[in-house]
Amino acid sequence: MKSVSKIVEKIIISSPFLEEALTEKLINVSSLARKIKPEVEEIMQMEIKEGAIVMAINRLAPGYYYKVNIGLKDFIHNIGDIIVRSNLIDYTFENSNTLIKKQQQLLEEADKSKKHFHTISQGVYETTIIVSETLQETLEQVFDTEKRLAVKKNLSSITVKLPMENTEISGLYYYIFKKLAWVGINIVEVISTTNEFTLVVSDEDIDRAFSILMALKKD
Repeated sequence: MKSVSKIVEKIIISSPFLEEALTEKLINVSSLARKIKPEVEEIMQMEIKEGAIVMAINRLAPGYYYKVNIGLKDFIHNIGDIIVRSNLIDYTFENSNTLIKKQQQLLEEADKSKKHFHTISQGVYETTIIVSETLQETLEQVFDTEKRLAVKKNLSSITVKLPMENTEISGLYYYIFKKLAWVGINIVEVISTTNEFTLVVSDEDIDRAFSILMALKKD
């Protein structure tokens, strides 16, 4: 039979936010013990004293997120430029035999002016294309015979330049996305290369998202 400590640990680590809030002392341990007591008793198939659960919570070792945070805070300070773009549109098309040729046409048009923003992400069944509003008419003409699955307007993006060693840092994206999730910012798309990543959010969220990323960099 599993011990109370093991069961409590499993319940808590299944929720990263809960685990972190505990370590940051943002949660009352007694209140948490009362909340998870029915779940612990259901697993144990016996009545468990609240004090035993409190003791098990207090004995928990720092979890995974805590270990990665030790190095992440210093790493985040060294991120490079943060670039904001507005007036973007997100299109998703079903993959087809002609879609790649249409992409080439679009890129040829986009390359005529460096002011356009465009990015293409091809999946197994569908392809997402994000462009500046200035390319909207061109894109819709080029892809008029393709099957459009979705379109989202009123979007903005934030591009973050990362240090070269970013691929060796565990938990980087979790650390950043967690901060955005806590304030209710929905990420529409994530675009990444080896040393930079771009977040696409709604226009109404761009100011808050930018402020959070700048705060992480300066904190």
